[in-house]
Amino acid sequence: MISSLMTRLEQIGKEINFSGSILVENKESTLASSSFGLANRADIIENVSGTRYGIASGCKIFTAVAICQLVEEGKLTFDTKLTECLDVNFTNFPENITIHHLLTHTSGIPDYFDEEVMDDFEELWIARPMYQMRNLADFLSLFQFEKMKANPGERFHYNNAGYILLGLIVEKVSNQVFTDYVQHHIFDKAKMLDSGYFALDSLPGKVATGYIDYEDGSWKTNIYSLPVQGGSDGGAFVTTKDMLKFWEALFNNVLLSESLTQQLLSPYVHEGNDDHYGYGVWIQKKHDITFKYHVMGYDPGVSFHSAYYPNLGITLAICANVSKGAYRMMNEIEDELM
Repeated sequence: MISSLMTRLEQIGKEINFSGSILVENKESTLASSSFGLANRADIIENVSGTRYGIASGCKIFTAVAICQLVEEGKLTFDTKLTECLDVNFTNFPENITIHHLLTHTSGIPDYFDEEVMDDFEELWIARPMYQMRNLADFLSLFQFEKMKANPGERFHYNNAGYILLGLIVEKVSNQVFTDYVQHHIFDKAKMLDSGYFALDSLPGKVATGYIDYEDGSWKTNIYSLPVQGGSDGGAFVTTKDMLKFWEALFNNVLLSESLTQQLLSPYVHEGNDDHYGYGVWIQKKHDITFKYHVMGYDPGVSFHSAYYPNLGITLAICANVSKGAYRMMNEIEDELM
């Protein structure tokens, strides 16, 4: 089965011109480990198992864990109101928005990148250069005075701005810069030694450059397409191995108590078909049984999926430095193994 899976992934990788790394493990062994394409096309540097990739919104789960840690410490509750956490002027926001609403994308607040009406993330940085976006507070002016999309708790609306606010709450309550908090309380605890929130203009070694490919065969890097510094709504860099370490730490209650871990992983919102949303994590059920917990992220030059399948004891991470391909690879793995 392992050899057939590897053969199939190699075939699909060539078919879709995939660029990235894949790691699939169960409790006993590695089921698949492979890398494709180039981390740096100009210098012909290949992607390898230790390459660090941007994961876009895939790191919202780190923000949710950070909030849960502060809840566990008694510094917050999930019912704490936004107005009780931040001293920021939100002209059109009602006072009953809670941390639970923000975590589950049900706050109804406007988003700075609204996926219901926008499809080009690069458009955001025309009026506000991306190199100015270095702190969470830099994002506030993009949405804080806009009108609400819905009433709090009324409906699910995937919302990056809500996770910006959660990051600001982490900073206010912990008295630490958000990225420092995650480094010390999540990455270090989970032994994710190669992960971090790296600024695009001061990247360390072994980081894959993100590439945007065009139909005519031309391409460009994504350095001018994303905020220069990632934060609580997206933009961390991980290796596939580090991502599997995160799942292991989470399910072994290294990051949170068993009770808080279960709260993080509870399905609070039913978002069509078998998909549900917990705190920063997607939950897919089949016949009322949890099939997988998964996170994903897409940006220009970034494609990412990672999942844990509890009944099978399988964990996977698919990191790509191109705009698509991770989803196709995940589907192939599921078809072969599950």
